[in-house]
Amino acid sequence: MTEKAKIRKMFPGGITYQGFYSFYNYMIERDARHIFVIKGGPGVGKSTFMKKIAQSMFEAGYEIEYHCCSSDNNSIDGLVIPELNIALLDGTAPHIVDPKTPGAVDEIINLGEYWNEAKMLESKAEIMACNLQVSRYFQAAYYSLKDAKNAMDEWEFYIEPYQNWDDINKMYLKTEKNIFKNSPPGNGKARHLFAWAHTPQGKCQYIDSLLSGMQTLYTLKGQPGTGKSTFLSRISNRASMLGLSVEYFHSTLDPEKLDLILLPEIKVGLVIDADPYSYTPDFKCTVIELDFDKSLDQILLQNYKSELTSCSERVNTSLERALANSKKAKMSHDQMETYYIPAMDFQAIEDKRVETLQRILNMAEEHSIAVTTNLSPTPKI
Repeated sequence: MTEKAKIRKMFPGGITYQGFYSFYNYMIERDARHIFVIKGGPGVGKSTFMKKIAQSMFEAGYEIEYHCCSSDNNSIDGLVIPELNIALLDGTAPHIVDPKTPGAVDEIINLGEYWNEAKMLESKAEIMACNLQVSRYFQAAYYSLKDAKNAMDEWEFYIEPYQNWDDINKMYLKTEKNIFKNSPPGNGKARHLFAWAHTPQGKCQYIDSLLSGMQTLYTLKGQPGTGKSTFLSRISNRASMLGLSVEYFHSTLDPEKLDLILLPEIKVGLVIDADPYSYTPDFKCTVIELDFDKSLDQILLQNYKSELTSCSERVNTSLERALANSKKAKMSHDQMETYYIPAMDFQAIEDKRVETLQRILNMAEEHSIAVTTNLSPTPKI
């Protein structure tokens, strides 16, 4: 157990211009000790099931990872207990997780066993209608994000020719030298997730929770097209070449780009702080600002002032449409839950949760014994 347990929050999937984009296979490593895959329809209590177990393990002193739901930032899609290498994951669509070792590692907990199917059939037509509406609203959100992406691409089109790329390369080389001057050997692991999400409650991030343990944070400021995401890619590639582990957090608009990278072994993070995803860190250690707009030819860019303003407005208007449609999808989903909830045996689900928690606590005790045994000095003969 950690001396002071912490909670990290991130998003394993996102509503992007490409549709729903999943990094669910990176929620826990392939050598996981045990994975509980939670099945069941809307409103059956999957998120609450995981949250209650998370709270119990946190109170027991274990670090917790909440893998938050991009469709509802009050819900979670997964819980990971890193020290024990144990996870509980929502296994219903669109949360598709490939089984790592079926039977030996992966175990399905089907909360659908605790509903009254006959009662649910009474609302079959209403459930199907709500499900269709949810799908349509999400599709509308994806179209809106495509508009935002097109406006961002046009914005970059105007900016890129007026960036002084020699200055950016010099800034990169200087930053690279400072970051990697005393790099220890690492584990070389790679993990891909999202730090931001387009949720029904608006644009959402928990980046401060991810920075726990970091000592230095670089904030990258500047307009689209100034080279920020490429800068993050170059730093992460260098870290990977040196054998360091990298946590990649991708753009929730365009998953091909990066918003944030963390290098845990050298306690360094780099994050983009720029519209439309501005982030002000609540970070107590060293913060170093890198301004990519400083190298722009601002005089020549005045020729495109109206075009740049138009791009900015269209990006934000399109994001607002996407968020509005996400909110409508959530409302339809909430309506669908009302048909499931009366059919559920929640006491049976609570009993199953208590049983599952006890099994995890037993695994934790076995882990503690194994660690203690491995740390014990070898007896002399």
